[in-house]
Amino acid sequence: METISWDRGRWLYWRGVHPDTQQRSALKRRLLAVQKSGGRVQGAARFGPVWLASFGTVRTVYLAAPTLIEQLLRQEGPRPERCSFSSWAEHRRCSQRACGLLTAEGEEWQRLRSLLAPLLLRPQAAARYAGTLDDVVRDLVRRLRRQRGRGAGPPALVRDVAGEFYKFGLEGIAAVLLGSRLGCLEAEVPPDTEAFIRAVGSVFVSTLLTMAMPNWLHRLVPGPWGRLCRDWDQMFAFAQQHVERREAEVAGRSPGKPEEDMGSGAHLTYFLFREELSASSILGNVTELLLAGVDTVSNTLSWALYELSRHPEVQTALHSEITAALGPGSNGHHSATALSRLPLLKAVVKEVLRLYPVVPGNSRVPDRDIHVGDYIIPKNTLVTLCHYATSRDPAQFPEPNSFRPARWLGEGPAPHAFASLPFGFGKRSCMGRRLAELELQMALAQILIHFEVQPEPGATPIRPMTRTVLVPERSINLQFVDR
Repeated sequence: METISWDRGRWLYWRGVHPDTQQRSALKRRLLAVQKSGGRVQGAARFGPVWLASFGTVRTVYLAAPTLIEQLLRQEGPRPERCSFSSWAEHRRCSQRACGLLTAEGEEWQRLRSLLAPLLLRPQAAARYAGTLDDVVRDLVRRLRRQRGRGAGPPALVRDVAGEFYKFGLEGIAAVLLGSRLGCLEAEVPPDTEAFIRAVGSVFVSTLLTMAMPNWLHRLVPGPWGRLCRDWDQMFAFAQQHVERREAEVAGRSPGKPEEDMGSGAHLTYFLFREELSASSILGNVTELLLAGVDTVSNTLSWALYELSRHPEVQTALHSEITAALGPGSNGHHSATALSRLPLLKAVVKEVLRLYPVVPGNSRVPDRDIHVGDYIIPKNTLVTLCHYATSRDPAQFPEPNSFRPARWLGEGPAPHAFASLPFGFGKRSCMGRRLAELELQMALAQILIHFEVQPEPGATPIRPMTRTVLVPERSINLQFVDR
């Protein structure tokens, strides 16, 4: 593979280059001039699992080995700091809006995390929404039937499945957060919902552009910053409509005991009102959680069906597992417990998240000097964790670019526990993990009960690329053939 200079690599990354540039053999790296036990190591060009790169005035240490990533994460303090989306926080400041869990830092982040963790992270907390999500999944199946055969191609072809699953992801997270159905999966999607979906897709592009610019440059080059503000204002306005509708409902409801409310399937915003958060804080959290709840589900479901269409033997085995446990053509509600007993289904989701982690890299800013490998990384240094690189490391995963769910079912030696971290680790791990896994399992089960998924005839392989999150390089089109 060609060795490229950092300047060219940086340009390619921000243009949306395939994330193989994260692989250790793809860049000529400058090793960080950090303090090493016994002396200082000056920056030198070399390959390896630790290297330095600069973006403007920001210097970043990159870690691309699971052992080193584990060492860093196990030394975290009580309030781990990551590289924040500074442009998002700046928007909150300029618009005088409260930060939610994605943009809050320090004590405010810890307070919100402590409040939301019991509502989302416990398996039983996510499981109480199974009935709500099951209704959304069945609407998705009906929509896929309607979308078949639109435009040129075979009669069973659905074009741009990621776009369809974006709608599904938003409908699902809104049902959980707000107890509202937005109409994303109807034949005619409401205009305000379409506008929100466009804003979600647009904000990640404008985020990339604004991250490359210091704040003072926004006045000279206002386009990217203005676009980001419009995107966020659109999302806040959309969320505010639905939050206000729920506020009166909560005010007029006699609160039961917490354990009774938790078991009732009440929407998440109800619990936020019960905690007496300020209206601005509730709005900030709901808006950011709506955004966060879309990408993991839509992208992972798209990649899962793409890979299953290209590996019919895996799809056949998975269909057999699902129908044996749930029944063929099942129309009953599927509990989270029943789905958790399907090992191949869980392995397929894990393998897809290994190959296509929605967040290809994470970051930390240590609050003290820490030892990682042979190095001491000074406090306040930005450290990037290259999850895409480690999850495709052949030392951890034989045939790393192959779709092999069996590797999670005891086939061969187990990989390092930190080689694939699609939901992060520790206090900064993804709050919506349990909910996302449940939604993915329910959607895959219902889709495969009703359809055999086949690739688009003549289609060439599709690779992932980075647009803040990992996305397909072009639209994924698939055939959904009735069983």
